[in-house]
Amino acid sequence: MRINVVSLFPEFMEAAAKVGILDRAQRNKVVSYRFVNPRDFAQGKHATVDDSPYGGQPGMIMMAPPMVEAVEKVQSESEHPGHPVILLSPRGRPYDQATAKRLSREAEITLICGRYKGLDERIRDLVVTEEISLGDFILTGGELGAAVIIDSVVRLLPDVMTDLESAETDSFGTDKNGGLDWPHYTRPEEYKGIKVPGVLLGGNHAKIKQWREEQSRRLTQTQRPDLLSKEGPESPEGPGRQNGGGR
Repeated sequence: MRINVVSLFPEFMEAAAKVGILDRAQRNKVVSYRFVNPRDFAQGKHATVDDSPYGGQPGMIMMAPPMVEAVEKVQSESEHPGHPVILLSPRGRPYDQATAKRLSREAEITLICGRYKGLDERIRDLVVTEEISLGDFILTGGELGAAVIIDSVVRLLPDVMTDLESAETDSFGTDKNGGLDWPHYTRPEEYKGIKVPGVLLGGNHAKIKQWREEQSRRLTQTQRPDLLSKEGPESPEGPGRQNGGGR
């Protein structure tokens, strides 16, 4: 898989890609990363990438030409020119495990990290195919969100995790019907007066399975009841481009 990130701070993304599973996946040639700085496509001696908004308001807006040309450069050199180009944005669809799985099946994705007050709307019109939001809060830039998406996608790729089954049994996994994971315990059997549930020590795998399923349902009902009300997973095709921009 190829993952491209368009960011004013590629050094941030490069550092994240050198840690843990993300680094191991790259060394094992399961994934490759490319980090592109839109400032390299800016004009003038100061390589300006932002300007004041038309109509007047506080804050600066990322200019369309550097960002669009950076994405177009990636697309022109891609073996998969129709791959998803994703903007991290409050407008985006909420990110979830179904989306992570969908993206993990792509041969290539490009993530766009915004900065400042916002982006010139023409960036969306010209190169963005979908938008993703990590939640109803604002960050200073899209880099942290991009790192989260990369981590959640790469860990699902074949031959990345040493035990792929552990990815399938996480919270939101297929064996939990999209619910939360059950409680886990390891040695010692008792710590500060709290004992490991006896069913986990008895060796009866049928009872252990039943206990885990019951605990998963209970935790989901009490901690994340919203997961129970979801109608179903996101369409595997995902959102398409609309009016040329996927807005």
